[in-house]
Amino acid sequence: MIALSLGEISDIVSGTLHAGTSTPETIVDGSVQTDSRLVTAGSIFFALPGEVTDGHLFAGAAATNGAALLITERELDLPIAQIVVANGLDALAALATAVVARVRTAGELTVIAITGSNGKTTTKNLLRSILSAKAPTVAPEGSFNNQVGAPISMLGITEQTRYLIVEMGASGAGEIARLIKIARPDIGVVLKVGLAHVGEFGGIDAVQRAKSEMVTDLSPDAVAILNADDGRVVEMAELTKARVRYFGLSDSADVRAEDIEASATGTTFTVVTPSGSAPVSLRILGEHHVSNALAALSVVDELGLDIVEAITALDGVQRAERWRMEVLRRTDGVVVINDAYNASPDSTVAALKTLAQIVRPGERSVAILGEMAELGEFSDEEHDRVGRLVVRLNIQKLIVVGHRARHIHNAAGLEGSWDGESVLVDTIDQAYDLLHNELRDGDVVLVKSSKSAGLRFLGDRLGGVTE
Repeated sequence: MIALSLGEISDIVSGTLHAGTSTPETIVDGSVQTDSRLVTAGSIFFALPGEVTDGHLFAGAAATNGAALLITERELDLPIAQIVVANGLDALAALATAVVARVRTAGELTVIAITGSNGKTTTKNLLRSILSAKAPTVAPEGSFNNQVGAPISMLGITEQTRYLIVEMGASGAGEIARLIKIARPDIGVVLKVGLAHVGEFGGIDAVQRAKSEMVTDLSPDAVAILNADDGRVVEMAELTKARVRYFGLSDSADVRAEDIEASATGTTFTVVTPSGSAPVSLRILGEHHVSNALAALSVVDELGLDIVEAITALDGVQRAERWRMEVLRRTDGVVVINDAYNASPDSTVAALKTLAQIVRPGERSVAILGEMAELGEFSDEEHDRVGRLVVRLNIQKLIVVGHRARHIHNAAGLEGSWDGESVLVDTIDQAYDLLHNELRDGDVVLVKSSKSAGLRFLGDRLGGVTE
């Protein structure tokens, strides 16, 4: 974070400073954390109350680990500077807002925000790879995209930062709008409106309204980059004052892909931009990631950066993220695709289509599927749809893990004329015991579920990952 005095921070967050042995003039410029285990010397620790635990309980550990400042909702009996605020989450947002504004005023900061039901993290990682090769770039690690994680990511900037990439997720209305007010993006990217978290939103129309918050508050000087292949995203053009650009497979897109070819080693295509075309080779598995790459290259084109250099950077990205279409190649010839960090109906369909697409003659396709969480009233229907798709794609073996995913197994069994096999098991250990002696050279195994189902650990186990 940029250097600020305790007095300045107190004013920004509208808090009461209890300086302890420090003074209001004491400068703090360390990291900002909400997890005491990540605190290092000079950090600011936000003691946020949560649904499961209370950050105030870990303030002592943060102090022991070297925190220079605690921001709390009540004064604690600790010999360390504290700023007491009415609401810790609001204070975090206020601090991030002020820091982004100061860096923007002092330097040449460009803020790029990304949202969508699927693909946010992959697009962010692709863009970070491209931009960090050009200038100092800050982007969140993992999926720091909520009301806590996104502001913490923003607070990682300094006066030298040229590009700030902000990933914006939401589980309800107003959350993206709140993040937009903090970051004030110069470029806002909308990838897709899908069924991820649809149970929390209450329907696909509500998801669309929430994702449209990305563009409604963009300034007239900003740019909205929209997916031309998603009708619900295209409709957002009517809601923004910003200039609009499109990416996608559509001929109408400003940045589009042609000649797409997917294989077990990645995906190739030709990108067509207003300034010319060039071949692209993605190591990330799955044709659906072409759209994410196009979104990243649209930002590059808008920034006026060299497309060929950007494509070279893309070629160096070996995986989307840990547990996201992560390819694990065993010494016995078995290939495991571990894609069990998140799962929505759209991403599960895309992963299954990729599995069917890359399996060559003589190889066997195996899908291990768990629950797609947070679908609410749509859960049974969407799990049923996935089970029927497994059959229609002729996936040769299906293992469904857990009672909550049983409709995948049931639906597959109801489809006729399928030579494959479906098995329902209760636990991850049962799935492992069923498969580990059966897998053989030429098997391609997809492991897919929501994070809560825990199948990512099964994928690691089957793939031989020991970390």
